Amino acid sequence: MIEVVLVDYGNPAHSAALVDLLDAYAQDPAGGGTPLEAEVRAGLPAALAARPQAFSVLAYDATQPVGLINCIEGFSTFACKPLVNVHDVVVLPSHRGRRVAQRMFERVEQEARARGACKLTLEVLSGNASALRSYEREGFSGYQLDPAFGHAVFLQKKL
Repeated sequence: MIEVVLVDYGNPAHSAALVDLLDAYAQDPAGGGTPLEAEVRAGLPAALAARPQAFSVLAYDATQPVGLINCIEGFSTFACKPLVNVHDVVVLPSHRGRRVAQRMFERVEQEARARGACKLTLEVLSGNASALRSYEREGFSGYQLDPAFGHAVFLQKKL
């Protein structure tokens, strides 16, 4: 039985689970293949707690943390409402294919609606076919305004 909870960043067990699951994702090829830096591991829960626009959900199989989604609230100027960006989605390899992400997305959507959000957004690597299928099952699709301009492309500039 999978239980999904909203993370209490001040709860040491939740904080440890969040950091451990995110580190597992960071070490996965889909997450870049590099462990989190020690200062990230040490500071992330407090940094998230300091941001009221951040929230996370954890999935537990009995007492074992097996999944994590980190979210950051943004703002849609076209809708004049908040939006929620799904920033990290983690499911341990032992629990993939068991709809853990689906259960976590249900809780994320519940929280997003409570915050008055107009939509959920996320980015995914184009080669991560299993994640793409999972997200499409949850109702996500490519962002497009006018087909003549194509689909949105996610870019970054490191500072």
